[in-house]
Amino acid sequence: MPQITVERSPYLDDVDWEEFALALHAVVVETAAARLEACKTRVLRTEDEVVGAERERHAVVDVSVALLAGRSDETKARLTEAVVELLRKHVRPRDGLTLHLSAEVRDLDPSYRKAEV
Repeated sequence: MPQITVERSPYLDDVDWEEFALALHAVVVETAAARLEACKTRVLRTEDEVVGAERERHAVVDVSVALLAGRSDETKARLTEAVVELLRKHVRPRDGLTLHLSAEVRDLDPSYRKAEV
């Protein structure tokens, strides 16, 4: 915990996603009182994306942060805003490409378990 998933467009191969993940871990620790060594991020490159009804070029980045239950709605909202702001710093606009940046913070299901081996 936290389990973080970044789904990102193939148009964004030039972003340093490891740097983003490390910065994101610090934000999660500061905002949601998580332990740094518990932060785990997977960055998944999507293949096909369609936005709306036009064949324009769009790039989508969506970050999902799953935390153990117990954080207030206010804390989760602050973290969501901080994640979107961090995305804005790392994913810069580019000509001919519309960026869609989003984030969600949610509670892990009570059935969540982990093992380190």
